[in-house]
Amino acid sequence: MPLISKLRGLPCLWYRYRIEHRTDKDKWETVDRGESTDAFVLRDDSGDCVIDPEQAEIVTRHRDLWTEDDYRYTEWKFIRDDSLYAIGEFRTRSLGTEFDARTELNALLAEWKRDKPALHARFDLDNNGELDMKEWMLARQAAKREVAKKRREAQAQPDVHMMGAPRDGRLFLVSNLTPEKLSRRYLFWSWAHLVIFFSALGTISWILSNPPY
Repeated sequence: MPLISKLRGLPCLWYRYRIEHRTDKDKWETVDRGESTDAFVLRDDSGDCVIDPEQAEIVTRHRDLWTEDDYRYTEWKFIRDDSLYAIGEFRTRSLGTEFDARTELNALLAEWKRDKPALHARFDLDNNGELDMKEWMLARQAAKREVAKKRREAQAQPDVHMMGAPRDGRLFLVSNLTPEKLSRRYLFWSWAHLVIFFSALGTISWILSNPPY
C-alpha cells in the first residue's frame, strides 16, 4: 500500500506536517507536528537503493500551506515521480553472506519443540510418546535440510543497497531539488552562518571592551 500523507491524504514517498493555532496575541503556536519514517526506493540506471529517511535533512519543493479558522496547516512531501538527490552512507546487505546456519538451525529446532504433537507425529517412529536418540537425530537431519534450502534461497536473492545516516556524523541529505540549486542554497547558508558567527564575535568583543561596570 502507498504511504498516505497526514493532512492532504495524498499518496507520497515521504511527508512532514505541522499544525499551528493562532493565539490571542495573533501569533502561531505549534500544536502538532510529525513526519513519516517509512523507507522508500530510489531507482536509477545503476539499480535500486532503499532510503531510510530517519535523521535525514529533507529539502523538498512540495509544500502546501493553508489556513482554516484559527488553524494553519503546512505539509511537505516527496511524490512518486520526483527526481531525488541523496547524500549519505551507502551500505550493501547480502542475505546470503549474512545467513547464519547455526542460528537458523537452533531456531527451527526450538520451534519444532514447542509443537510436540507435530514433532512426534513426524519423528516418533515407535509411537511411544518420546523421541529417542536415533529419532532426534532424524529430526536434526530434517531440520538441517530445511536450513540448507533456506540458505540456497537467501544466496539466490540479490544484494540490497541502502542509504542512511552516516555513523561519523556527516551530512545525510535527501532532496528533490537539482544538485545545482542545492549547491547554491548551501552556499548561501554557509555565508549566512559566517555572517552570524562574525557578528556574534563582534558583539562579544564590544561587550568585553565596554564592561557594564
